[in-house]
Amino acid sequence: MQYKKWAVLMILFSACQQHSMKRTDLDIEGHRGCRGLMPENTIPAMIKALDIGVTTLEMDASITKDKQVIVSHEPFFNHEISTKPDGTLVTEAEEKNLNVYQMTYEEISRWDVGSRPHPRFPHQAKLKVHKPRLADLIDSVEQYIQLHHLKPVQYNIETKSAPEGDSIYHPLPDEFVELLMKVITDKKIENKVIIQSFDFRTLQIIHKKYPSVKTAALIEEGVFTPVEKQIEKLGFTPTIYSPHYLLVSTHMIEYCHQHHMKVIPWTINDLKPAKDLVELGVDGIITDYPDIMIKEFLQPHN
Repeated sequence: MQYKKWAVLMILFSACQQHSMKRTDLDIEGHRGCRGLMPENTIPAMIKALDIGVTTLEMDASITKDKQVIVSHEPFFNHEISTKPDGTLVTEAEEKNLNVYQMTYEEISRWDVGSRPHPRFPHQAKLKVHKPRLADLIDSVEQYIQLHHLKPVQYNIETKSAPEGDSIYHPLPDEFVELLMKVITDKKIENKVIIQSFDFRTLQIIHKKYPSVKTAALIEEGVFTPVEKQIEKLGFTPTIYSPHYLLVSTHMIEYCHQHHMKVIPWTINDLKPAKDLVELGVDGIITDYPDIMIKEFLQPHN
């Protein structure tokens, strides 16, 4: 009898432990859609992420020569994922000369960014696909959600800009922000959008001109400047503080929560650090494998 009681208690304890890891409020963000599973920053990656059940689609915005906002992590054709219109592979030596800010969108749409096996994501599906316009991606996502009766998602869009790239790889911050916000307002998704950036200049413009739009301050890996100093540098309190996951500390989370900021670190692909961060109290996780994180943190265990 005593053994049975002990066994029941252990089962209940285990169930409570599992239940304690469930966070219905946890924001699981599909990094570049779901880069571990599908070609990054493409419409198929976003649709797959919707099927998985992400709460936020994370993506990157760059600008073309003809002022189109496209979804692209680099303002050039990265050698790991890109194939030229003639079928030859982009090399690392030439990639930074393949500048999308010097190409029209019609030219860009002829480049394949999905067929090439990814050296760091071997399970990523291979399909011929191009860098999409942000407007087309939003249309595809919203139509898919409506058609399949899915819950609405947020769009976490990064401005891919830096002072050294001004007028070379992208327009100046004011123009970049206006081009991006025109797409967002045209598509009427202002209340679903987060604008994130390592380039605080763009966040400062958003805060000044579009104060109702949510912002996220991205913090680079290896940057150990205290959170207080980063916020002082930014000049206002963003909606989200988004550091590399190795930078997260109890003090950071406490400070951010005291100042009404969420903490959503990037990019976490392994369960062990993810569990540690959830236990610490982060508000979300940006991951290349949202399927793994959703199964662990949002779906009930049998």
